[in-house]
Amino acid sequence: MRFDILTLFPQLCDTVLSESIIGRARKSGAISVNLYNIRDYANNKHNRVDDTPYGGGKGMLIAAPPVVACHDAVLSDRDDPCRPESVYTVYLSPKGTVLDQKVAKRLASYDRLVLICGHYEGIDQRAIDLIVDEEISIGDFVLTGGEIPACIVVDAVARLQPGVLAGDECFEIESFSDGRLEYPQYTRPYDFRGYTVPDVLLSGNHAEIDKWRREQSDKLTAERRPDIMGDASRPAKK
Repeated sequence: MRFDILTLFPQLCDTVLSESIIGRARKSGAISVNLYNIRDYANNKHNRVDDTPYGGGKGMLIAAPPVVACHDAVLSDRDDPCRPESVYTVYLSPKGTVLDQKVAKRLASYDRLVLICGHYEGIDQRAIDLIVDEEISIGDFVLTGGEIPACIVVDAVARLQPGVLAGDECFEIESFSDGRLEYPQYTRPYDFRGYTVPDVLLSGNHAEIDKWRREQSDKLTAERRPDIMGDASRPAKK
């Protein structure tokens, strides 16, 4: 899968997405991440991309022309012009659809995801109307820019791609993957500061272990995220 990130701070995104599992996936070719500086498409002497908003108000707004020009250039750069691609353009915005595992799975179905990072007071609405398929938010709060949210989207979507994780089981049993929070997990030592590993996990009885994990997932979900308990009532996967 290919990710194209349009931003004023490409180095920020590259630094974050060059580490750990996502960094290794980029090196192996399981995913590709391409970064584009919106300033390069400003078409003025000082590469200025922002201006004051019509109607007044505090802050500066990223103008539509450099954003749209950058997007046009990105889409003209096809991996294989002879092969149709499913391309989806997302603008990271606190006004958008809240990102969850279902949204991540939906985004993972595309061949190519174009992520636009706003800054200052955002971008001119006309750019959104012209090129954006969906606005996505990572939560009900405001950040200084869309770079960190874009990195989060890449991480959430990329790990669902073949070859990024060791196997499908790595994400199928995680929190939210089946409508529940993930059960507690333990490793050595058995006793740490008086806290011991639940005996059922040492029993070797996989049916009992699965039952315990399901019960713990249900308990945690009910306590911490009762809003998703409707999804958690589905039968467990076999």
